[in-house]
Amino acid sequence: MNEVFDFIINSRKAFIQLIDGLTNEELNKIPDGFNNNIIWNFGHIVVSTQTLCYVRTGILEDAASVKFNEYYKKDTKPTYTVTEEEVAELKGIALSSIEKIKADYAAGKFSSITPFTTATYGVQLNSIEEVLITTVGHDNVHQGYAWALKKIL
Repeated sequence: MNEVFDFIINSRKAFIQLIDGLTNEELNKIPDGFNNNIIWNFGHIVVSTQTLCYVRTGILEDAASVKFNEYYKKDTKPTYTVTEEEVAELKGIALSSIEKIKADYAAGKFSSITPFTTATYGVQLNSIEEVLITTVGHDNVHQGYAWALKKIL
């Protein structure tokens, strides 16, 4: 699983590089015909992985401890202009949250989870390993959306 964690961290670092090359105005721009922006896609992967790993698995009762969840969870869209300070905080959480999940994994916190079916893929996830592999795909889908949004800015 170390390889999976490394891949998630490295792909998030690549997403951060994409963000670092844009102005705050560009990060917040919602192009015509779209309902979200680059920073929403980034924030969404940050909160989704935490909720998938801790809440959907039954480790935590709710997502109250997932910062920014209300703004970036599934079925939301941008409702305000994200500040540079929030962007910086999201970048930090993007990496630190994976390090926390990795540490909790090593400590056996996810040894027994409640299986669940994803809303997006309709697939039942029975182990934390399956959740993390799904996270890889989910993160990359949203990074792809961000690259497409960048091209039309």
